[in-house]
Amino acid sequence: MPKPKSVAFISLGCAKNLVDSEKMLGQLAQAGCVLTDDESQADVIVINTCGFLEAARAEAIGEIEAAVAKKTSSSVQRVVVAGCLVQRDKEGLLDRVEGIDAMVGVNNRDDIVRAVIGPTKPGAPPSLYLGDYHPLIQLDTARLRITPRHYAYLRISEGCNQKCTFCTIPLIRGPMHSKPLSLILDEARELVADGVVEINLIGQDTTSYGRDIGYEQGLAGLLHQLNEVDGLKWIRLMYAYPSVLTDEMIDAIASCRKVCNYVDIPLQHISDRVLKAMGRRIDRRQTENLLARLRRRIPDVTIRTTLIAGFPGETRAEFAELVEFVKDFRFDALGVFSYSREPETPAAGMKAQLPDDVKQERVETLMIAQQEVAFWLAKERIGRRFDVLVDVRTDDNAVVARHEGQAPQVDSVTLLANCSASPGDFISVRGIASRDYDVVASEVQAVSAHVQTAQQNVGQAFRQTVD
Repeated sequence: MPKPKSVAFISLGCAKNLVDSEKMLGQLAQAGCVLTDDESQADVIVINTCGFLEAARAEAIGEIEAAVAKKTSSSVQRVVVAGCLVQRDKEGLLDRVEGIDAMVGVNNRDDIVRAVIGPTKPGAPPSLYLGDYHPLIQLDTARLRITPRHYAYLRISEGCNQKCTFCTIPLIRGPMHSKPLSLILDEARELVADGVVEINLIGQDTTSYGRDIGYEQGLAGLLHQLNEVDGLKWIRLMYAYPSVLTDEMIDAIASCRKVCNYVDIPLQHISDRVLKAMGRRIDRRQTENLLARLRRRIPDVTIRTTLIAGFPGETRAEFAELVEFVKDFRFDALGVFSYSREPETPAAGMKAQLPDDVKQERVETLMIAQQEVAFWLAKERIGRRFDVLVDVRTDDNAVVARHEGQAPQVDSVTLLANCSASPGDFISVRGIASRDYDVVASEVQAVSAHVQTAQQNVGQAFRQTVD
């Protein structure tokens, strides 16, 4: 029998890309490949790339070049590049980086084993798996998960029909296509059987779920169905598109006891003119009405958003309007992207493209405005009792957890002092302090004994574990 291929895997990009990486890892493991975290000792390096923005492409190119360089100084014989950058650039990527041995586009994810076990003879042409978009939804079961055992991402759809003028996703991932309800429920049950207690629902546009396959109940129906899955404790909604977030969906979030009172709703801007130029299909008045309904109908809702700073033609007055909106609304969590000029998009041809230094200055201004809000919200937790899910116990025995309003990887965390719980445990805590964006808490039964010591030592206890 030939020696199994030893494979090192690098996953870049968003949670949707991470699901692809986990599926490919599962397929490689099933094929008998040996997975390693030591790239220099691997036979093959696989890089699953992001190609959404220029910064992500630059990061991916750097990783590919570093992997190719290892072919002359280590056991690496083959470099396989997969994902969004491949789908976007196709054979053009070979002109940018020499030494790639195989490429796998997003529509050919299931060809990863063939790409890894392909020919390694010097001078052999690259193996290319670059099929065009097809409407068949890919199965995400039998994944080898990268996330901790107790939480996972569950992709409910792929692609997008919204056609925002700045976005390359429809070009890369194709039009909206929903995963059938039965497959989603099967996948949820499989994840629960593997130890998952928290599922984070993802897709380029989760709120349009079901429209393309005739599932009339849509996202609201899906939430009600997932709410009945035994073993699940938290279901979190990510990537909600504002113009199609309906009252039925809001009511489903409010009424389903397992669905977190949390909505990730990328707004991108608040100026009517900029929103129209972005192709967002919503204006300021409609946005404010939607946000008001969310806060009115969902008790203690956490609202997270993302914004774009420096969109073409954004005036000082329009940017000032956005800053004031952030200060006034007081989002629970907020991320800001500098506008990235992507050549294939309509926004790339718009007049009044802003200089990079202006865009970066505006990003920083928005983040400073949000920082004041976020620090205040962390302090508001002091003295309050709430439940958290334990994520990790660090080497020095500190504990990092999250409450219902904290999504994994993208939000702040809750730091626990003097805690005996293990990852995957739900415990009741009370806030005792704050550390910038993060909340410091103690187990309810331990509060009276430890609160003073924890408050005094919080800076020292978590200096190295959270930075």
